[in-house]
Amino acid sequence: MHSLPSLNAQDVAADGERLADALRDHGACWIADWPPPALRDALRDDLRRLLADGGLAPAAVGRAEGRARREDIRADSTCWLDDPRCGEPARRFLAVLDEVRTQLNRQLFLGLRSVEAHYAAYPPGGGYARHRDRFRDSDARRVSWVTYLNAGWNDGDGGALRIWREDGDTVDLPPVGGSVCFLSELEHEVLPAGRERLSIACWMRRD
Repeated sequence: MHSLPSLNAQDVAADGERLADALRDHGACWIADWPPPALRDALRDDLRRLLADGGLAPAAVGRAEGRARREDIRADSTCWLDDPRCGEPARRFLAVLDEVRTQLNRQLFLGLRSVEAHYAAYPPGGGYARHRDRFRDSDARRVSWVTYLNAGWNDGDGGALRIWREDGDTVDLPPVGGSVCFLSELEHEVLPAGRERLSIACWMRRD
C-alpha cells in the first residue's frame, strides 16, 4: 500500500497549486479536514433529510440503452446536488468545487468547464465494484472528487475507497475525515461497509 500526498486545507479553493502538483505527480491527493465541520455536518443533515423523504434513487450502471440497476456492481442510491430538492449546503459545496475547478484549469490546462456531483448513500454491505469514472466512449470526466460525510467511523466499519495507482499499487482511504481528489482515469472501488456509508461524488468535466 502507498499513501497519498495530503493537504490540510481549510480553504481548499485557495490551495489549487499544491493540489495540481499532487495530481500531476501522483494522480491523487487526500484533502484532510475538508469540508470544515460546519459545512460537513450541514451536508450530512441535508443528505439524511433527503433519505428520509425518499429523495434518493437507486443508482444504475452503463449508459443509454445499456443502463441498468446492478446491485452486485453498485449498491448506492443518489441525488444530484443541482436538484432543487437539495438544500443550501449543497449549493455552497458546488460553489467551492467550481472554484477548485478554476484553479486546476489555471495550473493543469485540463479544459474543465463544469462540475457535477451527487449525494451517495450505501446500505450496510453495499459497495461499488472496480471501475473508472471515464466512460468508454467519452473522456469528458477528467478529475474525480469524493467527500466523506460519515461521523464516528471505526476501523472495523470498512467502506474504504480503494484506488489503483498507475504503477499497480493500491491505496485504501477510510470514508471519514476529509476528501480525496484523483484523476478520473484511475480505477477505484468502494469496499463494502458494515454500516450505512454517506458521501458526495463529484466530477470536473470538459466539453
